[in-house]
Amino acid sequence: MTSACCGRLPSVDATTPAVLHLPASLGRHEVVALCEDVRVRLVSGRAEVVVCDASGLGPPALTTVDALARLQLAARRAGGRIRLRDPAPALRALLDLSGLPIELEGQVEQREPALRVEEAVEPGDPAL
Repeated sequence: MTSACCGRLPSVDATTPAVLHLPASLGRHEVVALCEDVRVRLVSGRAEVVVCDASGLGPPALTTVDALARLQLAARRAGGRIRLRDPAPALRALLDLSGLPIELEGQVEQREPALRVEEAVEPGDPAL
């Protein structure tokens, strides 16, 4: 991870994602600063993914979804992406309801099914 020796600067493993701890409230000024932080972390080349730790967020609201959408947009513009860590069940439900495709930490990436693949149906199978 990091090492400090002989007065040199510490080296950082670029494969380790940067972690951004989200504050309890996400006002307009906080979101602007967080977006800039995400952009700087990704543009500097230190990470391809910024993990947003949502464990400290307050009760979820549409402003929270808006803030996460803005963070995701800032990350994509910088050539990276964000991943949400430890969201509350209510926030997960709100994200599902809003349709905002935010990657959750520990979630298997969903892919489109292969084209031109058909399932075989046996004559005795019940209809679904």
